[in-house]
Amino acid sequence: MSLRQFYPKRNNRKGLSTWQLFALYSISTVVVGLQISYPLVDGEPLRLITIATVYWAAGAMLLHAVFAYGISYTSIFFLITFTYALIIEQIGSRSGWPFGSYEYSGTLGYQIYGVPLVVPFAWVMIAHPMLVVARKVTKNWVFLYGGLGMMAWDLFLDPQMVAAKRWIWEFSGPSVPLQPQIPLSNTFGWLLTGMGLMAILNRALRMDRRNSINVPPIHNYFLGWTWFGGVVGNIFFFGTPGVALTGGVVFALLMLPYIFVLRFGPPSNI
Repeated sequence: MSLRQFYPKRNNRKGLSTWQLFALYSISTVVVGLQISYPLVDGEPLRLITIATVYWAAGAMLLHAVFAYGISYTSIFFLITFTYALIIEQIGSRSGWPFGSYEYSGTLGYQIYGVPLVVPFAWVMIAHPMLVVARKVTKNWVFLYGGLGMMAWDLFLDPQMVAAKRWIWEFSGPSVPLQPQIPLSNTFGWLLTGMGLMAILNRALRMDRRNSINVPPIHNYFLGWTWFGGVVGNIFFFGTPGVALTGGVVFALLMLPYIFVLRFGPPSNI
């Protein structure tokens, strides 16, 4: 009989410190506050809130990734996602593929060759929770599930940004159901590019479970708030119930398997 049986290996996993919890919840609270204020202002304050929301939300997701999976994981995730998004957006805004023909206005701040810097951070903002969700739900189809999730998220984002004239579409073909201002090609483009990003991230990032069980599931709260805010905002503030219905139904259907696994699936730290 080995000594290990008498002295089991010590569990080195520790919960977050007080300041770490404070930082994580504080940043997340700022994000919610910014999103709540969005329909209540206009003009220059609205423009600044739009930009700030993305940066703060991306920061919250990156901080969660650091605490749950480590610095190395987060650095690789950010480098891949930011670079991938910037390349895709450069191609898309110049060629019209794969999203369709669109052009960014000058209202989103500093641009990198025509693409606002804030845009790749929007990809970072949603790619982290979608990767976590996809890995929880499936082992072999992470790329597909994650890509569908990013596509569903854009059903809320694009109509809101187009209405605010952050970017402009030029198309004459079919549009997204109940969203006449958004080309259907954009939805397929998000699915295609989302699957590509999820496939790369899933291959590059190890299934690191070191501390995730001890970190508050901020990504889950963010996804829930995305759905709730998208539905409520479009019905009661933006006057676009079609967006609420399309985005709300598709996003909810995508999240149902995840909710089921969280409730009834086997224990997992992912």
